[in-house]
Amino acid sequence: MAISKLLIASLLVSLLVFHLAEADQKVNSNQAASYVPGNNIDCGGACHARCSLSSRPRLCKRACGSCCARCKCVPQGTSGNLDTCPCYATLTTRGGRRKCP
Repeated sequence: MAISKLLIASLLVSLLVFHLAEADQKVNSNQAASYVPGNNIDCGGACHARCSLSSRPRLCKRACGSCCARCKCVPQGTSGNLDTCPCYATLTTRGGRRKCP
């Protein structure tokens, strides 16, 4: 009886680990594809990743979303890397400040 419980528990744990590893691969492949200019990308997911460390995440996601919709790309990481998406880097506000976070 104890062996069957141990077998079931180990099977459940292995399925959980397999599911988490598969989900991680999907997220990583989606992020890699979302940074290529010209692709139809998930702006919400890309901007969520870009704004994850922002002190004002709602404002950051709103600005990032409008930039992403226009440029069809979002630079990797939470800041910098603007050379990977030149359109994103060149958008400015009416006051001449950089629009995209």
